[in-house]
Amino acid sequence: MHRLTRRTFTKSAVVATASFALDSFSQTVPSQQQVGIAPIGLGSIAEVFMRSVGKSENAKLTGLVTGHPVEKGKKFASMYGVADSSIYTYETFDSIRNNHGIDAVYVALPNSMHCEYTIRAAEAGKHVFCEKPMAISSNECKRMIDACRHAGVKLMIGYRLHHEPVFLKLHEMVRSGAFGEILQFQAGFYGMKNKQEWRLNRALAGGGSMFDLGIYALNTIRWFTGEEPVDFRAVVATRDKTGKFTSVEETINCLLKFPSGILAECGSSYGQNGTNFLQINGTTGHVRVEPAFTYGDTVLKYEGKTESGDLAGSGAVYDPDQFVTEVTHFANCVLQNAEPATPGEEGLKDLLSVEEIYKAAGSSMA
Repeated sequence: MHRLTRRTFTKSAVVATASFALDSFSQTVPSQQQVGIAPIGLGSIAEVFMRSVGKSENAKLTGLVTGHPVEKGKKFASMYGVADSSIYTYETFDSIRNNHGIDAVYVALPNSMHCEYTIRAAEAGKHVFCEKPMAISSNECKRMIDACRHAGVKLMIGYRLHHEPVFLKLHEMVRSGAFGEILQFQAGFYGMKNKQEWRLNRALAGGGSMFDLGIYALNTIRWFTGEEPVDFRAVVATRDKTGKFTSVEETINCLLKFPSGILAECGSSYGQNGTNFLQINGTTGHVRVEPAFTYGDTVLKYEGKTESGDLAGSGAVYDPDQFVTEVTHFANCVLQNAEPATPGEEGLKDLLSVEEIYKAAGSSMA
């Protein structure tokens, strides 16, 4: 079977609170105190990741995997002190198993390639930190989970908001009843962006704005409720006339119902010039975060009220600080033989819901 490689694709197209999940683990810490990581794919998100590793105390860059070993490989190897012998291409990737300085990989490839390289990394005995969305189907997610379990390696999905102080605070407030009984969530992620071409190709992306932007809202709501949706209503729409969206949706809106009766409205779009937000309504209070899902040189702001009075706050999300906490958590899980806060099963649950959302909208993911 022909493997889709990044080269083929290229040619064709802060805080202590974030360590909450680690305190209860008692496994023996190996003598090695830093986890060697090799990013697979050296695009924009991988650059953020590499900067975050550089600021982490328990992780270091020890390898690079790229379709451009001379241009990108040598450039980043020089920046981060990676040996030239630890620069791999997609054709030589499997030999990474012989590099004992590489303990884990970071999968930063187009969505359709997550499954293949996660499995190949697991077979090479490397732990895996995979970007979201985990894959382009629930079946792929299951294969990834099985491969990592069989190989005895960790699998973590890159849901950075699970390590963001504002979201950790609000998650605790929601679960502790600060807003009373939660009745409804509303969330959206909209923006006119010059998306990478592969994101408009269903074969590479799996879907449109739902896979790239809408999944933030879906995952956050699932996380906050602690439940899985059981009823799905959805509609997709594309008003763009340029032909960019011939294989993926431009805009999608969905309504979800959870077992407890909580309702959630989610929306995302590649075409709309809008914002990103999260609104939570309870019986005795409410809160709104806007902006909510972006990262970089931005400030998350929230305001609302509880039984105790008005609520307001903010938190800066600088590049790459939010990712540093995420990388540190992953490395600690490897060092302490602990379960990541967002394991492969978390990514699988999102894809199961995404499939139901597309089905409800009458839009096949096949």
